[in-house]
Amino acid sequence: MKAEPATSYLGAQLVKAGVITQEQLEQALQCQAVKDGGKCLLGQVLVQWGYCTEEDIARAVARQAGVPYVSLDSYEIDPGAMSLVSPEVARRYRALPIGFDNGRLVVAMERPNDIIAIDDLRIMTGQEIQPVVCPDSELNAAIERFSRASAEIEQTEEEEPVEEVVAEPEEAKDKPAVHLATLIFNQAVRAGASDIHIEPLEKALRVRFRIDGVLHDVMRPQRRLHAALVSRLKVMANMDIAERRVPQDGRITLRIEGKTIDVRVASLPTAHGEKLIMRLLDRSGKLITLEELGFPPGELTKYREMMSLPHGFILVTGPTGSGKSTTLYATLAVLNSVEKHIITVEDPVEYRLDGVSQVQINPRAGLTFAAGLRSILRSDPDIIMVGEIRDQETARIAVESALTGHLVLSTLHTNDAAGAITRLGDMGIEPFLTASSLVCVVAQRLARLLCPYCKEPYELRGKELAAVPDFPRGPDEGSVRVFRPRGCFRCSNTGYRGRIGIYELLLVSERIQRLTLERASGREIKQVAVEEGMVTLRRDGLQKVKAGLTSLEEVMRVVV
Repeated sequence: MKAEPATSYLGAQLVKAGVITQEQLEQALQCQAVKDGGKCLLGQVLVQWGYCTEEDIARAVARQAGVPYVSLDSYEIDPGAMSLVSPEVARRYRALPIGFDNGRLVVAMERPNDIIAIDDLRIMTGQEIQPVVCPDSELNAAIERFSRASAEIEQTEEEEPVEEVVAEPEEAKDKPAVHLATLIFNQAVRAGASDIHIEPLEKALRVRFRIDGVLHDVMRPQRRLHAALVSRLKVMANMDIAERRVPQDGRITLRIEGKTIDVRVASLPTAHGEKLIMRLLDRSGKLITLEELGFPPGELTKYREMMSLPHGFILVTGPTGSGKSTTLYATLAVLNSVEKHIITVEDPVEYRLDGVSQVQINPRAGLTFAAGLRSILRSDPDIIMVGEIRDQETARIAVESALTGHLVLSTLHTNDAAGAITRLGDMGIEPFLTASSLVCVVAQRLARLLCPYCKEPYELRGKELAAVPDFPRGPDEGSVRVFRPRGCFRCSNTGYRGRIGIYELLLVSERIQRLTLERASGREIKQVAVEEGMVTLRRDGLQKVKAGLTSLEEVMRVVV
């Protein structure tokens, strides 16, 4: 609670503002004189007796000191500002930097007239200080969150020599870049981000999180922190901090709030400095089941039949970040049994599966996808999973493995299921090998789920409905009831929470085998597949819109 002069200028301010009466002030002063030997603050007495609120006290203190009043509950705190001081300093002075305003550092303070604290903060941060006042409970909670965030994250000891992290000197622990890196990781994990982008602009530094597949601008630290922040993260990732001209890759393993987080770090030289892109993988996360992925019920039954075959080639296609690996892991979880010997070759190994032999490729040591596959075939596998088909050699070995009694699963980057067949041809795989080995192709996208708490219904009719002629509806339906995002505090005002898969399952029938041998185009293959009952990506997406799971705009965003 705020301290006030012995003359009780604070009390006079509250009476003048009409917050309390003179009688209430006198009663509170009498109580203050005897409570805790006179050490109790007047503001505490007034709040405890219900004569006023903490906000009333804070506003009076702000008027008394001639500084602004803010509410931290509605103020967007800048992590870059917080990182300029340590938690110990924030607790010592009861002061927390929360942002920047006209070149000055905005600091929420319990005692805005504390000249010593302001001078010390000015020297520590190198910034001119603009004190502001907020309710005590909000300041206490913010400092506690800041302290907890700085204490909760720790870098785990790596298992392999290539992943060892260079130790930093003890005196480096209080550097602003260290605090900022800690805050970024904590905030990203709590927000459920899959990627972190740290981007230097001409006159600013931008930090963005990819949440549910969409990038969000989350903070704008000071531009001068860029070099120190990048160096800090590169040291953690065992990257060369002296090399800024070529891209680099690294890895960090962290413990945040009891979770083990693998961070894949990539640096990219740009016109304004090095950009860092970090992919976050929760090693302790629960694997999603096939039923939870979002397959249409009938299509899931067909897919289960294909994955139960003793041999064959199954491809999962889609752009980067569309959930292909998640689908493969869900498939392996079903296939995993004592009777089956399953080996995977991946880059990276994203989730650990008990009972499955998982191989991490290491190109520097000569362990590529192709080399790993050749070794796997000498290990008597029943099922093989290849993280990604990247070149002709890997594709050829995978196809030939499927023809020699193995069930092979892998991923490929194509826009739709039919495109995977033509893509294998472009990679130099003979059509007769593809036609003989490939049993099915799954194409997929990830669409954001509407927030169940704030989604709002509306009628899709007229021109809007006419613009989507293939929307699933009855012949007599002149309008369709669908949902759109609105935004609330539960979904951070985005209108969406979580994601669901949109799927297209192409079964390689005799007709499609003939088209493959004839080197038919992807469009011709897709047309035949639709005639044979394939549900396209667009159709599945629109069905999920009609079911109220996602919005029409979201499906149009992710599906061509």
